Amino acid sequence: MILLLISALGVGLFLWPFGGLGLPAATPALAIGLGAVLGLLAIEVGTRRMDARQLALLAALSAVDAGLRAALVTGIGGFSPIFLLVLCGGYALGPEFGFLLGATSLLVSALVTGGIGPWVPYQIFAVGWVGACAGLLGLAFAHQRPGRRDVVLLAGVGIVTGFGFGAVMDIWNWTFYVASPQIGWSPSLAPGVALVHFAKYYFVTSAGYDAFRAGGNALMVLVFGLPFLAALHRLSRRFRGEWLAGPGPGSGREPRGGGSAQLADHVGAGHLVVPGLLAPVDPRPGEAHKAAGGIDQVAHQPDQAAAQP
Repeated sequence: MILLLISALGVGLFLWPFGGLGLPAATPALAIGLGAVLGLLAIEVGTRRMDARQLALLAALSAVDAGLRAALVTGIGGFSPIFLLVLCGGYALGPEFGFLLGATSLLVSALVTGGIGPWVPYQIFAVGWVGACAGLLGLAFAHQRPGRRDVVLLAGVGIVTGFGFGAVMDIWNWTFYVASPQIGWSPSLAPGVALVHFAKYYFVTSAGYDAFRAGGNALMVLVFGLPFLAALHRLSRRFRGEWLAGPGPGSGREPRGGGSAQLADHVGAGHLVVPGLLAPVDPRPGEAHKAAGGIDQVAHQPDQAAAQP
């Protein structure tokens, strides 16, 4: 829901010209884009859905992606290598991570290349949505070790988002195209007429160009997607933590060795097992605290030596 609410801000930016209002001012638009990214990041960290390790991974992948884009700022016929990590990261780590990875990659790239302009807030949302779409697909299918099926599905997402990214970014370009009254933008256009003009503008000027991006996305995923997905899948399993409760009363499983609990045999590989080292001290002397998994607790006694003269 948080991601949907934040995405609604971006949808508002892109739909602004269809109301005959032109584009929002550059400074408020950039503030909306930065606020959306920082707000989502603060919520993810504050609710502990993203810990320090995932935050470090986000920073590392964003830096690598920004470096790839710096090598090919304009891309090759619409194709850019930036989308490979965004697609794989979203698919393996979820839609929120995918959105943040796409958005921060664009921000870091804009800072590195000095390309901070009025188009940046629109690119933030457009690339972020690429990662979010891959993450939504991953929620439905990425439950086991990735295989060829995952690569094929992700390649399909790369094709769809390749055209989708070009279409939404063309809205920003379209508002400056006033040479043709048949397909250009004008503030006097009704919303329905404006939508028809934009559709014509996209198919005439950009559909073929975006086909290179869509095909490039699919090709990158098919060639490099499997090792990237496998590596990110292993990392995502290490990021998961699970608190394991010991055998309680009536469970039929008693600790072995007279009070020393054994690790549950159902713990899967990659789970973080947190022992009961921080369990509260038992205020009842001489009794074992069963809620701590059958581990005997040392009863708290006052310091007798300190009380003696």
